Amino acid sequence: MNVRRHVPALTGVLSVVSLALVFAAAGQAIPKSLLPRAPNAVLHAIPHVNAALSVTAVGTIVVGVRAIRRGNVARHRRAMLVTTALFATFLVAYLYRVALKGPTDFGGPSAVEQFLYFPLLGIHILLAIVAVPLVIYVLLLALSHPVAELPETRHPQVGRVAAALWLVSFVLGTVVYLLLYVVY
Repeated sequence: MNVRRHVPALTGVLSVVSLALVFAAAGQAIPKSLLPRAPNAVLHAIPHVNAALSVTAVGTIVVGVRAIRRGNVARHRRAMLVTTALFATFLVAYLYRVALKGPTDFGGPSAVEQFLYFPLLGIHILLAIVAVPLVIYVLLLALSHPVAELPETRHPQVGRVAAALWLVSFVLGTVVYLLLYVVY
C-alpha cells in the first residue's frame, strides 16, 4: 500500500485503534490474564518513570519547535522522533499499569480534587485525545514524503497545533503526577 496516498485514512484507522486501546485499558476491559504480571516494584515505579519521560518529552518538543523555526530540519526530525518514542514508551507503561491496577485515587482534600485535580486531569486527557490523531497525521506525512515536499503538505500547519497540544498535555500530565504522588 502507498502510505503517501492514504495518510488521512491511515491516520483515522491508527487513531481509532490507539484510542480504543487507551479506553479499553483505562476502563479495565482488557482481561488481566492476558497481561504478564510485573513485580510490584515495577508497577510502583511506572508513574515516576513516566513523569521523567513526560518532562523529557516537554524538552524534546521545545527543542524540535526551536529547531524548525531556525530551519534545522534534521534536528527537528530527530527531536520529534525522540518525542514520539518517549510518548510511546510512556503510553505502553501507563496503559499496562492502569489495565492491571486501575486509575490511581486522589489522596488530597476533596476541594482540591474537585476544583484543581479533576479540571487539570480533564484538560490533560482531552488534549491528549485530540493530539493523538494530529501527531499520527504529521508523523505519517513526515515519514511518507521527502523533506523538500513537506512545506507543500499540511505538515507545518497541523504540526504547530499538534506540538502545542502535545506540549500542554505533557505539562499538565506532569502537574497531575505531582498532585498524585508528591503533594498528596
